[in-house]
Amino acid sequence: MPKPIRIAIIGNALPRRCGIATFTTDLHDALRAASPDLEVGIVAMTDRGQEYDYPDIVRLEIREAMVDDYVRAADALNSGDFDLVCVQHEFGIFGGEAGAHLLLLLKRLRIPVVTTLHTVLTDPSDQQRRVLTQVVDISSRVVVMAEMGRRLLRTIYSIPDEKIAVIPHGIPATDFQEPDGFKRKLGFVGQSVILTFGLLSPNKGLETVIDAMPSILAHQPDATYVILGATHPHLLRTEGERYREQLMERARGLGVADRVVFANRFVDHPTLVDHIAMSDVYVTPYLDAAQMTSGTLAFSFGMGKAVVSTPYWHARELLADGRGALVPFNDPQAMGKAIAGLLTDHDARNAMRRRAFECGRDMVWSRVGQRYAALFAQVRREQRPREAMPHGRPSLPFPTLPAVNLHYFLRMCDDTGLYQHAVRGVPDRSHGYCVDDNARALLLACALAGEKEEVPDLTVSRFTAFIQHAWNPDTRHFRNFMGFNREWLEARGSQDSHGRTLWALGECARCDADPDRQAWARDLFRLALPTVDGFMATRAQTFTLLGLDGYCAAQPRDRDAARMRDRLAARLVTLFKSNATQDWCWFEDGLSYDNARLSQALILAGRATGSQEMTDAGLRSLRWLAEVQTAPSGFFRPVGSQSFGDLRVPPRLFDQQPLEAAAMVAACAAAFQVEKDPFWWQEATRAFAWFHGENDQGMPMADEIGACRDGLCADGLNENRGGELVLSYLLAITDMRRMSAARTVSLAQTPTVQALRA
Repeated sequence: MPKPIRIAIIGNALPRRCGIATFTTDLHDALRAASPDLEVGIVAMTDRGQEYDYPDIVRLEIREAMVDDYVRAADALNSGDFDLVCVQHEFGIFGGEAGAHLLLLLKRLRIPVVTTLHTVLTDPSDQQRRVLTQVVDISSRVVVMAEMGRRLLRTIYSIPDEKIAVIPHGIPATDFQEPDGFKRKLGFVGQSVILTFGLLSPNKGLETVIDAMPSILAHQPDATYVILGATHPHLLRTEGERYREQLMERARGLGVADRVVFANRFVDHPTLVDHIAMSDVYVTPYLDAAQMTSGTLAFSFGMGKAVVSTPYWHARELLADGRGALVPFNDPQAMGKAIAGLLTDHDARNAMRRRAFECGRDMVWSRVGQRYAALFAQVRREQRPREAMPHGRPSLPFPTLPAVNLHYFLRMCDDTGLYQHAVRGVPDRSHGYCVDDNARALLLACALAGEKEEVPDLTVSRFTAFIQHAWNPDTRHFRNFMGFNREWLEARGSQDSHGRTLWALGECARCDADPDRQAWARDLFRLALPTVDGFMATRAQTFTLLGLDGYCAAQPRDRDAARMRDRLAARLVTLFKSNATQDWCWFEDGLSYDNARLSQALILAGRATGSQEMTDAGLRSLRWLAEVQTAPSGFFRPVGSQSFGDLRVPPRLFDQQPLEAAAMVAACAAAFQVEKDPFWWQEATRAFAWFHGENDQGMPMADEIGACRDGLCADGLNENRGGELVLSYLLAITDMRRMSAARTVSLAQTPTVQALRA
């Protein structure tokens, strides 16, 4: 007996009250009826703060805002012998900005994806376009329900035609029925029934029909307008029944309250069929011209109803050639004339009904289910299961490395130094300055020394003056935080800020373009170094060790500095030996910030001293960290700040910080210096590509003027762009450029290349 084909449909599901839920459940039933070889289950999206008693056909539940639910769902689908996933995509049902959380699931899948697009926007926001484009890229096929959808995907989103399938919205199979019997059943005998069905919300245009009722009644006095449907749950939670009450008051003001019936309930399928069957005219007065699909329109049309509609896309296509009547948007006069004309002309109404019913036979769910089943079979024949991005082998999202653009960085500086924070792209004076960020700025200036994109000398002088002013000879520590009024907020800063300042001074002593600044940096480094002997903070010692790499290169005869380097490196090696196991190959019991700097410091110390023990510990820990910071789909995933404090467990996804990506690039560059393994170039490339959108949200962190967002969060980007994060990105560029140059030299020295040149 052949193994059944297992299909998972991701979307809303009944008893959640919305059109997508009804569609998903109907598609499930149609697929099961289409073939005995299909086994179908639903992955249900649950909106924020809600709980539903889902039936057994729902195999998994994803809470809209819970990032971990998307990850767990992907793992379950990959390991559950599913053959294909069918996504019901609509903006607003998935978490994150523009539904970006869905990408967390899709990028992890190793099975083919077919996506049904319930909306195709003509003027998407940048994020909506970015998310939809990635969803389509991942999908083997996308399904739209109208030819207009195909045209929009081709012209606006540049989707190739062969990737698009048009399958109409499904409808129930019913006979062509006269309304009188159903009117008796529902209590509307002797009335001409106009019906609108669906969840109430302001975009439905119901006011247009209510405003048209006086003119309709003038021609057809027995006309009754039935508005069937509960208020949309989202609207109900925020505004209660205010919108419905406004409609009722509108009807009272026009004197037609007794001819407008509000049936305020979410009806089951048989009840809905009865109401549509009793109607003489069905109306969809929607206000949005770009509406791609309407399940209620398809439903009533397929049951052979005379439909009057505004000309949104789905209606224009479905009701063409006399299969319905189209009237302008928000035009009560035209609406009343069209409805009254059909109510008073029995022959015209029945001719329209017949044309609609006959056309609708291709839309019944049995046929729609067969078409979806055939599409799924075709996708499975054509395509192997999707593979995640090969581990460590991504390509850069640009042909060459970007130049160092200092435009935004200089915007963040004033005559005191570099601002700490920004509100979006505007420097935030309320948080003043810190020596941490001005030390990083000096590191950037040193990294750019001798390159075309030098930091202006006057600006570098401000960073060095800030650091000099931060030194407190009374406490033998650097101060850290300064208010915008240039008053220090403390007598001494943290151990980390002291170590980071020494790091900048060491690099300045080695490679600053100005000999006077080099001499200044050497002198201040010697003054501040002994303080570190009493430090216990691992990262403070690590930053100092990085500074010693530069200082000792500039001052090789300073034995005290060399001995300090040996002591600090030995402490790191001891930490590593005492904590590392086969499964947890790290210096500490948890992962926190600037993690790769620990490995980088040991690698550089091992190279400088010739200690293989230091080098091995640095390389081994960095390889393990690279593995930990690799997503299943292959892109770089830095340790999220929500993980800080967690012990010996896999890190959490968010919030991801640019600091970690920059540290990984620099550490890999250091590793490449001591062993020319292409692995380190690949890992550095993955970490750098994180800045440019190869990440869990598929969103670029950096832009063309050198600005960088503060973090990658579960709901998108932290749009603030502070000093530390801008410097993280710019320093990562300089490390990538140096590494690229070293890699070019290394490749040129390989025997194969030399033989080709010979």
